[in-house]
Amino acid sequence: MSYLDNLANDEEIDLYAQSVQEYVDLNMDVARFTAGRLQMGIYGQRQEGVHMVRIKLPGGRLTARKLKTIASALETYSRHDVVHITTRQDIQMHYVPLEQTPAVLRHLAAGGLTTREACGNTIRNITTCPLAGVCPREHVDVTKHLEGTVEHLLRNPLTQQMPRKFKISLSACESDCAQGMMHDLGVIAVRDGDRFGFKVVAGGGLGHKPHEAIVIEEFIEEKDLLSVMEAVIQVHNRYSDRRKRAKSRIKFLVDKFGPEGFVEKYREELVRTTSALATLDYPKGEWSAGADTEVPGLGAPRHIFAQKQPGYYVFPISVPMGNLNVEQLRGLANICETFELPDIRTTQDQNMFFTSVPEASIETLRGALAALGLGEPKAGDDVVACPGTSTCRLGITSSTIVGPKLSGGKHDLKIRVSGCHNGCAQPEAGDIGIYGEGKRMHGKLVPHYQLHFGGNAMARGALAFKGPSIPTARIEEAVERVQSAFATDRESGETFFSWAHRMESAYFTDLLADLVEVKPEELASVLRDHGNNNDFKVLQLGGGECAGVSQIKIGTIFFEAAHERNYRDALKFQTKFADSVKCAEEIARLIGQGVTEMLGGLKHDDLTAQAEELRRVLPAKAYLSRQLARFAEDFASPAEELNDAHLTEWFSRLDAWTMEVAEFCLDFDRQLDLAGALPSPLPASARSPAFDPAKSSVTI
Repeated sequence: MSYLDNLANDEEIDLYAQSVQEYVDLNMDVARFTAGRLQMGIYGQRQEGVHMVRIKLPGGRLTARKLKTIASALETYSRHDVVHITTRQDIQMHYVPLEQTPAVLRHLAAGGLTTREACGNTIRNITTCPLAGVCPREHVDVTKHLEGTVEHLLRNPLTQQMPRKFKISLSACESDCAQGMMHDLGVIAVRDGDRFGFKVVAGGGLGHKPHEAIVIEEFIEEKDLLSVMEAVIQVHNRYSDRRKRAKSRIKFLVDKFGPEGFVEKYREELVRTTSALATLDYPKGEWSAGADTEVPGLGAPRHIFAQKQPGYYVFPISVPMGNLNVEQLRGLANICETFELPDIRTTQDQNMFFTSVPEASIETLRGALAALGLGEPKAGDDVVACPGTSTCRLGITSSTIVGPKLSGGKHDLKIRVSGCHNGCAQPEAGDIGIYGEGKRMHGKLVPHYQLHFGGNAMARGALAFKGPSIPTARIEEAVERVQSAFATDRESGETFFSWAHRMESAYFTDLLADLVEVKPEELASVLRDHGNNNDFKVLQLGGGECAGVSQIKIGTIFFEAAHERNYRDALKFQTKFADSVKCAEEIARLIGQGVTEMLGGLKHDDLTAQAEELRRVLPAKAYLSRQLARFAEDFASPAEELNDAHLTEWFSRLDAWTMEVAEFCLDFDRQLDLAGALPSPLPASARSPAFDPAKSSVTI
């Protein structure tokens, strides 16, 4: 069984259920509860009392068993009969009452599914080449690397309280169908003469200030992949701004340090991660040159596609707006079983496909899909839309209503529709992308769509450039006009991407100028969004939860200490005693500084000075400061005197002290709760017996 087939953890679900009950009973404040809820993939909606449950599907992999589990969970717990496929290959279930969310998680866990770290400041679902394992062009099936990466990073203390969310993609050849350019970290399998390995890019992103990723490694060997990935993540953890949420994605570090400076920071971290992970068993694949065949593209192929396995085909399924109901979920599961198909996959274009379909089964399979109201992609239906104002707290416009009204036309253009500038539908990666915004005109707020043109986040592509902003009432006409211009002005065989970049931004400004202008007498015709009978307004719902609530500093410090502990123990095992002691010293420094600052004291780099400051602010527990002072003496010992016995005794005392400090923080937190004061200094995930700094990892 693949690691991806059973990602659930019953203990963490029990802890989440306990936190829900405490919150309902008014024994837990909203900030602390929200942080824990997001970590478990439960996201707030516009509608009070109900939530979205985001099911994490690494690489979009599903089986008949998992489809049936999702169908029964939807039928049992949701007030809505539809799930939604996301551009990160997840599946989202909406309208689940808060009190039912623990039961949903248990139900999903029984089918091998998890929601862990699907939301919040974590490593989000890892996307991959949709055709990994079956594409004729691939150098390697990145499924093995996907499994290894998920196993290494899921529930890893390094990834539990990051400055902001972090997105990773894995591509199996230079075509980069997983779109590394727009990711925080993109990994692309490459061939270098007779060698095979990976190219690595970092610092990409969409939403506020789109940014194309930069190359940080032209070529690395397979054995170095996890060390390189962890080094990039550590750069994000160490340097991204935790105070300013709008500036805390890793792409802003590329701007802050410059490309060369960013790479320098990464290389500093790589020295350490390479050493610490030297004995880690790394994921291994079978490599080949690959065939020079058709590039399937970023989502499901737009037609029946021949696999590299002779006689077998990929069968694409068009899923309008990425929505499936209970009957369709069960029907797809039954098709998998009836035709003995190994899996079904979700894609970044919100569609699906079957793999390993024998040629003789294609027509029968086509009929089975038709009975479910589903079929193959058709020219014009490559339209992706986020939930927008239907459920999302950040939504400004009704993307789910306008999406079905748009078409990519006979040239099958990629249309991407987002309800706000955060861009969950990836508008900067489409031929024509739009996102919702409000603009004041003649004293009234008018709903608009900001247009983008010529996006392609695969290899040799570029993110889209901005065009004009058009009132939503006129967006259909705007898209049709652009398509007509493309059909008229394009050169023979020219793609929309090439045409748009050849024409440049000024061309589109002139082309759509009359649609941008709204005369006073026309105002009434543009005041309403699609599907809305009232004049437009932007609801103030207290902000979204895409990256969670503000960071709670002491909780972050404990996770950083847990990560240092992992490095400490790994280096000790390798008999790198001096390096191991440096990690132990960092643990003591982090925790000493953290608890002192929590109590209003000062932070010192010198451990002896920090111990004295801790004694000053916490005289009632002087033994904690005395132990920290003793650690300072231990760590000052000459390196040549170090041996395994010494370190075992030191580290045992350090771990016991860490647990005592953690218990004090929890007690301190409980006293604040009783006083009705600020949120917990520890994250919800650290407030349990499972958060054990004495263990080799945090298993929550």
